Amino acid sequence: MEISDTHEALCFSVKHLSFPHTGIMVRMNVLADALKSINNAEKRGKRQVLIRPCSKVIVRFLTVMMKHGYIGEFEIIDDHRAGKIVVNLTGRLNKCGVISPRFDVQLKDLEKWQNNLLPSRQFGFIVLTTSAGIMDHEEARRKHTGGKILGFFF
Repeated sequence: MEISDTHEALCFSVKHLSFPHTGIMVRMNVLADALKSINNAEKRGKRQVLIRPCSKVIVRFLTVMMKHGYIGEFEIIDDHRAGKIVVNLTGRLNKCGVISPRFDVQLKDLEKWQNNLLPSRQFGFIVLTTSAGIMDHEEARRKHTGGKILGFFF
């Protein structure tokens, strides 16, 4: 057996191991998709928006938004797949977005991020994931903890 025969055999086996292209798109960041859907629905003046798939991070992010009155109540629908969320919109949300990559934010750097992301000191929130759970920047400051930045809304 020569080198070329071995090379052909190797190439043949590699070609048949690779998976055929199915045309299915994979969601890379479900939180970014969810916040973009909410943003677009809010701009169009919709009263409700359907978000899929459902994840714990999305639910906690929406809980923080609801706590501050930027969205209405939301309902989680279990469809025995990835799940769906129906969010009631109030018209109060101007913009929401995700920060990618999820930068580490220390307590002392929180002020800098606040100035960069939010329009003013009076309103808007940065959402962090910390060891104490997902919370806004004010609660993180009260609990004296830093974390990774998930996103913002105002």
